[in-house]
Amino acid sequence: MDGTFRDGVVHLSGNARQRFYDSGGYGRPAGGNDIELAPVEAAYLLYRDDLDAVVDETGDSGHAGGAGGARMGFREFLTRTDAVLAFVVYKDLRDRGFYLSPAREGWVDDGIDDETDFVVYPRGKGPSDDEIAYRLRVVGERAPLSAASIDGHMLAVVDEDGELTYFGTEWLSPSGSADPDLPESLDATLMDDRLLVWDPPETLYEGGFFGQRLAGRNADSGPLQLSLLEAAYLAERGALGMDVDSVSSHAEAIEGERFGRRYAAYRSLRAAGVVPKSGFKFGADFRVYEAFDGVSDLGHSDKLVRVVEPDHEFLPRELSLDVRLAGGVRKRMVFALTEPTDAVDWLCVERITP
Repeated sequence: MDGTFRDGVVHLSGNARQRFYDSGGYGRPAGGNDIELAPVEAAYLLYRDDLDAVVDETGDSGHAGGAGGARMGFREFLTRTDAVLAFVVYKDLRDRGFYLSPAREGWVDDGIDDETDFVVYPRGKGPSDDEIAYRLRVVGERAPLSAASIDGHMLAVVDEDGELTYFGTEWLSPSGSADPDLPESLDATLMDDRLLVWDPPETLYEGGFFGQRLAGRNADSGPLQLSLLEAAYLAERGALGMDVDSVSSHAEAIEGERFGRRYAAYRSLRAAGVVPKSGFKFGADFRVYEAFDGVSDLGHSDKLVRVVEPDHEFLPRELSLDVRLAGGVRKRMVFALTEPTDAVDWLCVERITP
């Protein structure tokens, strides 16, 4: 069977609907027994030899693959339509047992936006079923991605070797169990990049996990060293004998404008009952503890958090590095998108297997 390529789609007649749409979920009905295929679907069927050829009726002879009216096989048609990345993903998901439809205007009704390339149906479901498993976006490893563009999508990243990595994304709301009692007006000294509390109550560290013992984690008493974030938070709540503006000004002189965004995220996490601590060892801003009943009963941290600007553009390589590292230490990777004075949006990205 031959298809006809015009107006950006491949038209099939004869028994096409029964053969391809009804039995295999390919394309969309176009009246009677006719169907229309997106280029990637036609390329896949050419690859499988389920189509013999596609006849180019566009009359455009300026593309590789021949002049208008030429019969194109898989090689010529894939070159003509430049659908390589989409083909790699489409074939992989078909091989995994999924039906999927190109997210073209008028082809799929539910949950589609300009960033969606395919809708993927649950296994055993197809285009005629009113259910979608994933909204999928296809990207190469060098394509920048804004946070808004990956909202709620599954990302299919095709690297330069043609290997595929899938990422799931979702917005979160932090929630934890920490609710420590805070002291008042503690004697403290602001140093270069930290603050020392000379005679802290035991509950500040044990009950709230603020700071670290100056003499090391094995010490059970003595001064506490606080990060500048912890110092600003405690000063804002009257727990230190200094005002928050002094601490924040000092911190901004040390860290620059980035301190404001990190503090917005830190304060939001504490307000949600989550305990944030330095994520330096993991290449992140914070590691966070959601279930917290005191340092003596401390479990593993749950997530890693990296703070970025709301309009930050991720590179897939950047996402892969962060997500792989978080997964390797059994944590989830979360990005805190915020300006210094704004609310925080929490975007979780993790590697998935469809």
